[in-house]
Amino acid sequence: MIPLWTALPFAALLLCIAILPLATPHFWERNRNKAIVAALLSLPVLVWLMPHKPEAIQHTAIEYASFICLLASLFTISGGIAVTGDLEATPRVNTVFLAIGAVLANVIGTTGASMVLIRSFLKTNSERKVTAHLPVFFIFVVSNCGGLLTPLGDPPLFLGYLRGVPFTWTFKLFPIWMFMIAALLIIFYLWDKRAYEDEVVASLALDRESQEPIRIKGWINILFLAGVVGSVFVPTPYREMVMIGMALLSMAFGPKAARTFNEFKWGPIIEVAILFAGIFVTMVPALMILEERAAAFGVREPWHFFWLTGGLSSFLDNAPTYLTFLSLAQGLHLPANIVGVPTKILEAISVGAVLMGANTYIGNGPNFMVKAIADHAGFKTPSFFGYMGYSLRILIPLFVVVTLIFFR
Repeated sequence: MIPLWTALPFAALLLCIAILPLATPHFWERNRNKAIVAALLSLPVLVWLMPHKPEAIQHTAIEYASFICLLASLFTISGGIAVTGDLEATPRVNTVFLAIGAVLANVIGTTGASMVLIRSFLKTNSERKVTAHLPVFFIFVVSNCGGLLTPLGDPPLFLGYLRGVPFTWTFKLFPIWMFMIAALLIIFYLWDKRAYEDEVVASLALDRESQEPIRIKGWINILFLAGVVGSVFVPTPYREMVMIGMALLSMAFGPKAARTFNEFKWGPIIEVAILFAGIFVTMVPALMILEERAAAFGVREPWHFFWLTGGLSSFLDNAPTYLTFLSLAQGLHLPANIVGVPTKILEAISVGAVLMGANTYIGNGPNFMVKAIADHAGFKTPSFFGYMGYSLRILIPLFVVVTLIFFR
């Protein structure tokens, strides 16, 4: 039996990720301090694993390398694609923006799609005054729910792919993706139409006068993105070598003007690399404990997994939450269709992790990035609890419907 204390560093690290950005923002904003916290919590786990489960260290290191190579390559290449211009900020145009982002998220990830589109989306709406809802719906659709269809879309799904879930398996989630995206776009259109009708006439006149055609800088990076997508089907370590190669080619041959427009910086991906190094180490014994003692938790039905995975993904990072409940499901030894679990339960875990990452600013990596960019652009974004007010009114009722249709 694996001692229960070995799971405490994992829980402590997730709590640090959730609480410290709010409690001590100045301390947490420095990547060096994140590295110190991650290292201190990882050390006791490494000391225990070395004599007891040395093979687990090697396995998690390989998974971590694949995971970071994918995120870093998508982050680097998408950072070299700039969408410029200023369209007329009508509800129809804004809805089309979000719909494009929902599709794009499955190709370059929710982070990549968010960074490519958010500045142009904000620029298009910069002349309007009633705009608090715009970053919120962008986070709902582009930064989270849109990335449900492929392992490239959201980190939890790529971790599932690394654990043996076939690449095309997530296509099964299309009905849920279609329901959520269609519902959110309809709600957004009606909400934005009401806001548009409340706009000051002078603001709308200025918006019509300030139009600029949409232009895309950095077209060559689309070739490099295609290379990353193709590399997913190549075995490790060649997969990771191709991903790194595509990122280096993007830096060498992509236009610098696009990265300047995007205000491209390495800080966000360095932060992800640091925190996930700690997560991948500390979660090893926690996942083993869940597999050993799964039956004792009383979690067996698909809707249990949907809400528990989603609930934790709302406040903790959704990638380790996905692995936590996947291990719990595997430990139940139910009749298995894929990677040791029933299909419906794997669907519930996947959907809960991806969709409910939208419930708070800290549920998924791009959420706070979009908020920060919107704040910098002069938009009055909701506070932490103000944002949750939107998710409680809009997302939670939709999740109830998803439960009744797909997981009961």
